[in-house]
Formats: sequence, C-alpha cells, structure tokens
Amino acid sequence: MLDLKYIRQHPEIVKAGAAKKRIPCDVDRILELDRQVRALSQEIDAMRSQQKEAGKRISAAPPEERPALAEAQKELKARLKEGEARDSSLREELEALLLRVPNVPADDVPDGDDDGDNVELRRVGDPPSFSFAPRSHIELGQMHDWLDIERGARLAGSRNYVLKGDLALLENAVLRLAVDTMVAKGFTPLSVPTLVRTETMVGTGYFPGGEDQAYRCDERDDLCLVGTAEVPITALHQGEILDGECLPLRFVAQSTCYRREAGTYGKDTKGLYRVHQFQKVEQVILDVNDEARSLEHHQAILRNAEELLQALELPYRVVNVCGGDLGQPQIQKFDIETWMPSREGYGETHSASRFHEFQARRLGLRYRGEDGKVRFCHTLNNTVAASTRMLIALLENHQLEDGRVRVPAPLRPYLGGREVLPG
Repeated sequence: MLDLKYIRQHPEIVKAGAAKKRIPCDVDRILELDRQVRALSQEIDAMRSQQKEAGKRISAAPPEERPALAEAQKELKARLKEGEARDSSLREELEALLLRVPNVPADDVPDGDDDGDNVELRRVGDPPSFSFAPRSHIELGQMHDWLDIERGARLAGSRNYVLKGDLALLENAVLRLAVDTMVAKGFTPLSVPTLVRTETMVGTGYFPGGEDQAYRCDERDDLCLVGTAEVPITALHQGEILDGECLPLRFVAQSTCYRREAGTYGKDTKGLYRVHQFQKVEQVILDVNDEARSLEHHQAILRNAEELLQALELPYRVVNVCGGDLGQPQIQKFDIETWMPSREGYGETHSASRFHEFQARRLGLRYRGEDGKVRFCHTLNNTVAASTRMLIALLENHQLEDGRVRVPAPLRPYLGGREVLPG
C-alpha cells in the first residue's frame, strides 16, 4: 500500500495514478477519515489523561466528595468507550480504503484502457515460415497421444488437461532448464507452499480485488491456492527486519499455479493457453529502497526471460503495459509475448513487474541500512517459464512437416539427447 503520509502530501498525484490505471479510488474520503482519526486520537488521549488524573483525585478526596467524583469518572469512562469504538470504526474504514489505493505508475507507463493499448518496445526473432500447413499444439498433441483434454475435463472440469509421454517430459525439461539457468545466475532456489493464508494474498497485493481469480478454502482453513510463486516468495520474510548488507536477495521457485480465469467465459476455451492449473518458474528480487537499483533489477529480470526465449529459438516481442492493463500493485510492468502460429499472433508468456515498497509495506518487510535506519524493501518479480504457454510456442514453432517436433539444443540434455520428438 501507499504511505498515508505520501497520500496526504501528494493527493493529486495519487488521484492521477488511479485514473491512469482505471481503478476507482476515493482519495478525498481517505483524507477526511485520516483527519477525523487524528483529531479523535487527540481527544481520546486527553480523556485517558483526564481519567488517570480523576482516579488520583478520587483516592485523595474526602469521603463525602468521592461519590460525585466517581459519577463524573463514570461519565468520562462512557465517553472514552464511545470514542474508542468510533476510533476503531474509522480506522477500519480507512484501512479498507487504503488497501484499495493503487500504486502510482511510472511516468513512462503509456496511457490506455486495456492490453490493446500496450506499447511494443521491440521484436526479437522472426515468426517461422512453413512450407506446409502447420498444425496447432492441440493437433500435434492429439496426433502423438501427448495431450488428453477430454479426460482432463472429466477429472476436473473445463480448462483442464492431462499431459502424456513426451509432452510431459518436455514440460519437465522446460522447467528444469529455467531453474538451472536462474541458479547459474546466482538465484537461490526455493520450494514454497502453494497454499497460503489470506493475509499473505493481501500482503502481496492480490487481495482485496482479486478474490474472484483465486481458489479459496475459506470455510475450514482460511487458505488460498496461489496463482504464482511470487506470493509465497515475496512474503517469505514478511514481518522481518533484514540486514541491508545481505540485500539483494534473489530467489527462484518452481510451483504449481492455480487460476479461476473468472471473466474469461468463452475466451480461449480450447487447448493450453488459458487453463486453471499449470507449472511456472518465477524469479523474485528483494532489495533496498532505491528507485535506480529497482529499475536496473527490472531490466535484468526481463533480460533473464528474454535470454531463455532466445536460447529456445522462440520469436517474441516486449511490450510496455499501459495504465488500464496494469495491476494495482505495480509501478510498471513489461510483458513478453511469444509467437504462437495457431493464434496467428503473439501470446503473453511473461510479466516482469516492479513494485517499489508497495508490497513490502503491506507485508512489513523491512531492512536496516548502513545508517541504522529501518526502511521498507523494494520488490520485483518476473516469470522465467510458464509451462503450458511455453509448450504451445515450442510445439507450434518447432514442428516439422511430418508432425514431429524439433527440440532446441538447451532442452536436449533433459530429454536423453533427443533432437526430435517423438524419436
């Protein structure tokens, strides 16, 4: 969340940021509640001081004066109780509104309503030109008995699937390559829970506002299935004060991810593009509160993903995400969209985001600097590889005329040295 002091000092900037993101935000109500809370807090402190002094007077007063003093004390106690209840109510409303205030986007975030207004920064690689009629990943998967959508739906409903044989091995190869690549770059590998407490979803900025996209176990356990390993990784040190000399912390984790895909009825219903469950490797960085360093990290994690796509010989483009397509927590986000022949276009495969202290403030994630002062960390994250969409790109871009699929060189060690699948 944003610092309340910052909102007080820069209300117009906060309003403009919310408008750019197309996110409703009642800054005026927040400022009014803040004024009321601070005024009431002073009144409560004064009443508590009076109560303390009154207690001393009652103890020192003659017996005949004590009943009147006790009655006055009773009235003061009732007013104090009423004031405390009012204070609690105001603070609860203020906290709820603060949790919905979006982060202020960077100046170079383009204006726009949705992903159609995202601005292309660059294209890398040329889409393949086939001398034959290319097959979709669904056709290739069914041709080799690699993909069973019918039984997946029977097991778990629509937008589910079963990977079989070489396609299951290819998924594992992509994930292992992604993890190994990041470990070689100095990232610490983690194995993290995919069920987290509601407070962790709130702390990372997914709640409130994203409840419809999450699978929740509220009735018994107050737990949520995560849509990305970003959530447990970023929250790993919540409530802690880290040693600034240990920063930055660079983490990578592979996890199963779950998304309800609410609001996408009738959209991308076939195949592996928009599914409820998939595997993903995520990179996360925690560092000091320094905007220039955050921007350097942002470019670095974006470059990590690009290098993997280049190694896999997959054409892609990078876009600067516009305000209306930018989530509540992000300062800025760059998406990577990889070419998918069956879609006759680019499909999102990676999202690289920086948050400054937005998530850390909600999580209580801090560090002590060289000057001894405690500050909130900056956080960043990016996909390294999301399995299903990467499989679409790999199958469709590297298919051969006979239906086999060429294996890019970096994946071959994970597939017994095979250069084509099946083979």
